[in-house]
Amino acid sequence: MSDTAERTADGSAEETEEAAGQAADQRRERRQAAWRGARRVLWRPGMRATVGERLARLTAAAPDVYDLDQPVDMYGDRIVETLEERVAGLLGKEAAAFFPTGTMAQQVALRCWAGRTGSATVAMHPLSHPVVHERDAFSAVSGLRTVHPTREPRMPSAEEVRDLDEPFGALLIELPLREAGFVLPSWEELVAVTDAARERDAVVHLDGARLWECATHFGHPLDEIADLADSVYVSFYKSLDGLGGAALAGPRTLVDEAKAWRHRYGGQILQQFPTALSALIGLEKELPRLPEYVTHARVVAAALHEGFAESRVPWARIHPEEPHTHQFQVWLPYEGDVLTDTGVLQAEETKTSLFAQAWRPGGPGLAFTEVTVGAPGLEWTAQDVRSAVADFVERLPG
Repeated sequence: MSDTAERTADGSAEETEEAAGQAADQRRERRQAAWRGARRVLWRPGMRATVGERLARLTAAAPDVYDLDQPVDMYGDRIVETLEERVAGLLGKEAAAFFPTGTMAQQVALRCWAGRTGSATVAMHPLSHPVVHERDAFSAVSGLRTVHPTREPRMPSAEEVRDLDEPFGALLIELPLREAGFVLPSWEELVAVTDAARERDAVVHLDGARLWECATHFGHPLDEIADLADSVYVSFYKSLDGLGGAALAGPRTLVDEAKAWRHRYGGQILQQFPTALSALIGLEKELPRLPEYVTHARVVAAALHEGFAESRVPWARIHPEEPHTHQFQVWLPYEGDVLTDTGVLQAEETKTSLFAQAWRPGGPGLAFTEVTVGAPGLEWTAQDVRSAVADFVERLPG
């Protein structure tokens, strides 16, 4: 091929890629606009609101959780310390440190544990957030190495932890395991796997980004769940609808060291009162409602199963069949783009958004989406869900 032909081919490929990117952006904007315009949704997180809406909600609720006549925070004091104390108390730990992101919090936690255990190896599931969503930060930034007790789409068993064929200094457990379908072990399995880690002379760290909603499934309060681990990370935006932020809770000596590393990692931010305020609001107003969301998610999941069973869809799977939290997966035998476009069309034409999230490919002719049930979802009856399913299926091709 001549130089001119090669340049032409390269240019055409770049143009095609750029056009595909623009089309994807347009589809995403259309989907989000359809969801914002819908009157009936199962979930309406603040992260999808406008700046004005978020500011209005923050201003309205802030006086209920903090004395607004107090000075603003400076480098982690005042309101940030109030939040840290609240989290430590809820989780039954000696202390807690606020972090701007969960990625930073877990990097720091496991780096600190590596110094104490003498091992930079962390055992975790290959579907865990640090493996899937953090661009290899564990190894690239913190010099940590991961090993996997299992590749099954569930938490590793006690036997798998005991039988892992190389030593590790820490076991990270993500509760729930989001990429596997927001799945949780039983309480007995969780106790057994943490015991197995300690038999291996390893510490246990909980990736509890969504820990807040796990108490219903386990039948134990947050502090008892956290007591099984040496350290716990929690998020303030995933389930509590905060502006962002995270916390690391554990022994005071660990937390003190974590604050030093937080500074080194660039997390010593001048003022964080808006994020801290939103976290306090979430703990006060959203945390008590999570058990209700979990309970109603089971109603929604059962109604989805019934609705698809009565439809012309060849098969459908709700996973887990009875959700462990207020989030779960729905699987259907269609291409993801087809299902996403159908959901958008339903929202635009009926103002009911049953599936607000994009559908992701799960194999040839197979896709899944995530369903979250929040406060708006409590208004849906089982019949409402079945009717929405029927309408959704009628819009599918074929």
